[in-house]
Amino acid sequence: MRPQSTEDVPPSHHHVRPDRRYFARASVAVTFALAVGVLTGCGNSGGGSTVSPGPTPPNTASFSSQPLPSALASSASSAIASARASASAAASSASARASEFEASVSAETARRAAAAEKALKGVKGGGNARSEVSLTGVPRAQTGGVLASLVTITNKTDRKASYAVQVDFVDAQGHVVETRYAGAENLEPGKREQPIVFSRKPPEPKLTPRLAKAERY
Repeated sequence: MRPQSTEDVPPSHHHVRPDRRYFARASVAVTFALAVGVLTGCGNSGGGSTVSPGPTPPNTASFSSQPLPSALASSASSAIASARASASAAASSASARASEFEASVSAETARRAAAAEKALKGVKGGGNARSEVSLTGVPRAQTGGVLASLVTITNKTDRKASYAVQVDFVDAQGHVVETRYAGAENLEPGKREQPIVFSRKPPEPKLTPRLAKAERY
């Protein structure tokens, strides 16, 4: 019996052709390499233009079934983290925007608001200085969508005075949903101050700021 030729031996299933997954990984690797090459060329600060050599066919013998290189995996992880951070920022709530806007108000203004609330504890009715206080709405475009009102306090007397103001935010039925305070201390005659009060409630239902009390002391 003559020795069996290698041409007569049927191909083994272990040597049919490279697994299709190898080509998929090859495509990813080549695409990534070309992208890096293009970016590198664009970042060249030289004055002349350089023509990069065309891509050479991949050497399929070097492909393996191992995971993507750590550098590529790290890059993908960073991109995912960045996308998640952007989505989180875009989805910030009205309460978060209110906190950011409130952070722009000085600590002194917050202290005066607390002092105003304390000064109004025993005040009956609307107070003795309602004619010296007015409210003006602040465009939501300037407050990150937060409902806010500019409180204008004008000392119309002939002596230095301090003021405490209570602003109620009411709904369409006139029910008080939220109360905020503002104040001015040692305001000279004829001078004015303009603190801001703002609501922490969601945009809906819509609320309206209303001057509840204003006391000169």
